[in-house]
Amino acid sequence: MRVVVEGLAHRFPGTDLLFEHLDFVAEPSSTIAVCGPSGCGKSTLLSILAGWEKPYAGTVTREGVNRVGWVFQNPYGVAERTALDHVVFPLLAKGMRRKEAELKALEAMGLFDLEYAADRRFSDLSGGEAQRLMLARAVCSKPDMLLVDEPTAQLDTRTAHSVSHVLNNLSGQGMIVLVATHDPDTRDACDRVLDLADYAPGGSKSQEPELEE
Repeated sequence: MRVVVEGLAHRFPGTDLLFEHLDFVAEPSSTIAVCGPSGCGKSTLLSILAGWEKPYAGTVTREGVNRVGWVFQNPYGVAERTALDHVVFPLLAKGMRRKEAELKALEAMGLFDLEYAADRRFSDLSGGEAQRLMLARAVCSKPDMLLVDEPTAQLDTRTAHSVSHVLNNLSGQGMIVLVATHDPDTRDACDRVLDLADYAPGGSKSQEPELEE
């Protein structure tokens, strides 16, 4: 299972290229941090990898990737449902019994220090708690590829550090993981770094792209 990116470039109609000459392979063996300044195309690249956005040039080949999970920067949920309900749902949708699903959901919530909030309504969660809940839900659904957009934007420093390292460890569970981030700690916790500023037109790697190890 892997995602192969070759000669990727993107622009929106009437605008300059965001990035070009982008080549890399994403596999479950590592977590990739997608970095760069605001407006460089981090979220756009995730959309292209998911198949939601068609690239201006180049190809994305998803080999053996059937299920894609996405954690958005702004968490969303059903106000009156509990935190546990949100994580249990994808397991119930797969046919798992409620009791077993709750145990697995609580285990996933534990990865992000959220067990205490299991019975809270979504509307009562803080922004940081809601963000971690969406991460737990995504992990529990076990996608082939997990795309995460600014996972630590609403978290305090200690919690952000913990979440960053959990995300890095997910690659060892058979997932392809890419994380769009501005956070240096999240970047450092990942195995590989893709800085889109280097692939902007005229960037240092726009002619001979390579991925930092």
